[in-house]
Amino acid sequence: MKKFNSKLIVPGAMAVLALSYSCKDYLNRTPTGSLNTIILANKAGVDGLLIGAYSLLDGTYGGQPGNTWMTGTDNWIYGSVAADDAHKGSTPDDQADAGKIEAYIATSGNGYLDPKWRVMFNGVQRANDVLRELPLVKDGSVSAAYAKEVTAEAKFLRAFYEFDLAKLWQYVPYADETITYDNGNYNIGNPTQVWDKIEADLTAAMADLPATQAEKGRVNKYAAEAFLAKAYMFDHKYDKALAALNDLIANGVTSSGAKYALVHYADNFNAQTKNNSEGVFVIQASVHDGSNGDNGSSGGTLNFPSAGPATCCGFFQPSFSFANAFKVDATTGLPLLDTYNDSDIKNDQNIAADKPFTPYTGTLDPRLDWSVGRRGIPYLDWGVMPGASWARDQTDGGPYVPIKNTYYQAAQASTSETYEGWAPNQSVANGYNAIRFADVLLWAAECEIEIGSLDKAQNYVNMVRDRAADPTGWVHTYKDDSKPLGGFTDVPAANYKVGYYGTYAAAAHGGKQNPTMSFALQGKDFARKAVQFERRIELGMEGHRFFDLQRWDGRFGGPMGAGFMANVLNSYLNHEIHVPNFPSALLNSAHFVQGKSEVFPVPISQINLTNGAIKQNAGYN
Repeated sequence: MKKFNSKLIVPGAMAVLALSYSCKDYLNRTPTGSLNTIILANKAGVDGLLIGAYSLLDGTYGGQPGNTWMTGTDNWIYGSVAADDAHKGSTPDDQADAGKIEAYIATSGNGYLDPKWRVMFNGVQRANDVLRELPLVKDGSVSAAYAKEVTAEAKFLRAFYEFDLAKLWQYVPYADETITYDNGNYNIGNPTQVWDKIEADLTAAMADLPATQAEKGRVNKYAAEAFLAKAYMFDHKYDKALAALNDLIANGVTSSGAKYALVHYADNFNAQTKNNSEGVFVIQASVHDGSNGDNGSSGGTLNFPSAGPATCCGFFQPSFSFANAFKVDATTGLPLLDTYNDSDIKNDQNIAADKPFTPYTGTLDPRLDWSVGRRGIPYLDWGVMPGASWARDQTDGGPYVPIKNTYYQAAQASTSETYEGWAPNQSVANGYNAIRFADVLLWAAECEIEIGSLDKAQNYVNMVRDRAADPTGWVHTYKDDSKPLGGFTDVPAANYKVGYYGTYAAAAHGGKQNPTMSFALQGKDFARKAVQFERRIELGMEGHRFFDLQRWDGRFGGPMGAGFMANVLNSYLNHEIHVPNFPSALLNSAHFVQGKSEVFPVPISQINLTNGAIKQNAGYN
C-alpha cells in the first residue's frame, strides 16, 4: 500500500493507520467505512485516520483500483487532454481508454472512469472516518480545541474529494458521516448537484481552521476559503465568490505564513521552489522515503518525453492550438484572442531530429516555453530540446512535449526516483498546485466583470501579465549548448513580449502599455474573452481547462450561453485535424456533443451496484 509521509501530522499515528488501512478491502461502491472504532478511539487513532484522509489528496494509493495515471487529482486526462491543452500522446492504441476520452467517445464502461470515481469516494470515506471517530474518543487524549480543528480539516478533505467528483460528473452522491452500512442508508443516489453541500463543508472548515500550520501540506483557513471561492465560481455565485476572493487578496497567507504573492512563473513547477508564496494549496509529493515511488506525483507517471529526462512514456503532448495561443501582437504584446489559430507557429512536425530546423521567430508570450517543450529551445537544464527523438510517436502525438511536471537535471538525484520498480526517474517530488494565487486573481477578475468593475478586472489580469513580463523569469539561452548544466545567459530563448490591457500604473517589469485596449473601452464581452484567454495561457497543462469551459457554458448556468463549450472544442478539433503532416488518428472522427460531452459518463458499475439509485448523465447509456 501507499506509505504515508509523516510530514503532515505525527509519526506515532503511523502504526495505528497501518492497522486500520493496510488490509482494507475497498468496495466497488460509494465507500462508507468499517474500521475498528474501539482500537482507534484515541488521539493516535484520530491522527492516523486524518493522515489517511490527507494521503489521497493526490488521488492515488498503492493497491488502488486501476492505475495512478487514471485517478490523479492533477486531472491531466480529464482537465487537459479532454479539452484543448493537449493530445493524449504516445501511440494511438496505448492507453486506448484515454484516447476515447480525448475523442469524446468514452462510454460508461470506460476503464479510466470507474477507478477515478472509486478513489475519490475512498477519500470521502476516509474523511468521514475521522468525523465518525472523534465523538468516540473518551480517554481525554483529544482536547476540544484539537477536535474542532480536526473536524474542520476532515470537512475540508471531504469537500475536496466531492469537488473533484462534481467537476467530472456534476451529479454525484454526497456522502457525509451519517451514511453507513450499519445505518442501512448507503444506497444513495445523485439526484442534484452538490455545490451547496461542498460550500457548507468549506464554510465550516474555514471558520475553524488556523491561519497557519506547522506542516506545509496541512490546510489552513485561507486555502479552505480559496476552495470555497472556487466552489462559488462553479455555482455562479459571483457575489459570494468575490467577497472571499477580496479577503484572500488582502489577507491570505500560506500555511507557512507567507503573504500570497506571485513568484517567478517557473518556480511553481520546480520541486525545489514549491510551497512558495503563490502556493495557495499545494498537494505534497516526496521521493526517497521508502514508498517505492508511491509518494511522488504518481498521477503523472506517464507524462514525460520518451528521451531526455526519462525513458518513458511520451504521454500528455501539448496541442498545436495550445502552442499557438501564446502568439502575441508584435506591437501591443497582447494575445491574438480571435486569430491565434489562423496559422501554426513554426514546428518540427514530420522533420527528423537530424534534419536542420530553426524555431519560430515571431513574437510570443514567454510562458510558452515553461509550458511546452519545443524543438530548438532550452528544456530546463537538460539541453536544447532536439525534437522528434524525444517524442514517442511524433507522427500521431505531435511535436511538443510536456515540461511543467519535469524535474531539473541538476536535481534529478534528489527530486526523482523509480516508480514502483519499472519507471526510472518518473516518480517526482514536484507536488501539484491545486490552487495558485494567479487562480485567485483571475477568478476575481471574472467576478468583477460579471458584477463589479471592469477596471478592477483589468487590474487583476495585468497583475498576472506583469509577472509574465519580468525578463528575469523568462527562458534564456545556455552559455554553452553542449553543457546545459553550465548555466544560462541573459539572452531570451525566443522573441518574447508582454503587454498590458489598457494602462497599468503598477507595472514593474516594462510591459507594453496599451491605453486603447482597456476593458472599459472594449466592453464586457471583450473583457470576458481576455480573462478566459489569460486563464488558458497562465494555467494551461495544469488540468483546469475542461472545467473552466464547463463552468462558463450555459448548460450549468455559465455566462457564455449553451453551446459555448461545444463551439470552442469543435473548433479546436477542426484545427488539429487540418494541421499538415498530422494524421491525428484519434481526432479525425472526434466530435464534442452539446448537451452531453460537458460531463463524463457515470461508471455503469456504480449504477448497477446501487440498483439504479445513481442515474446516468444525459446522452450516455
